[in-house]
Amino acid sequence: MLLLRVIRALNEARVPYAVVGGYAVALHGAVRGTVDVDLVIRFKAVDFQRTERALVSLGLQSRLPITAAEVFQFREEYLQNRNLRAWTFINPARPSEIVDVILSEDLAGMKVKRVRVQGESVRIASLQDLIRMKEKSARAQDREDVVALKRLR
Repeated sequence: MLLLRVIRALNEARVPYAVVGGYAVALHGAVRGTVDVDLVIRFKAVDFQRTERALVSLGLQSRLPITAAEVFQFREEYLQNRNLRAWTFINPARPSEIVDVILSEDLAGMKVKRVRVQGESVRIASLQDLIRMKEKSARAQDREDVVALKRLR
């Protein structure tokens, strides 16, 4: 399972993270299918570099020809002028393996909950933070997720 491989690699690399997106919705208890893994990390250069190394160690590659140093340095530029919301990694050998590092959210401002998945401790965004993030989006799936997550309160 991609999620567990990603979590193990991030833990080994000592990257503070929270899973967000569809996996987090499902791990909070709402029915939700997803393929990609969405993450939030701290806005620190070292965390971007460690994240890149961890994901590359799994055979994933940045979809765009940009490095961790560039993403960290130009994050605001990418968000404001290029509409790049996530730093996406894909596995060329398995194109369905996708990891998105969300660039608009800093882990430092979030609360994290730990859940067990097949014996592994996985950090997910708190219900409140996940709802807040999804309410910002205009996507239909995110609006549906908000309704499902609010029912869990």
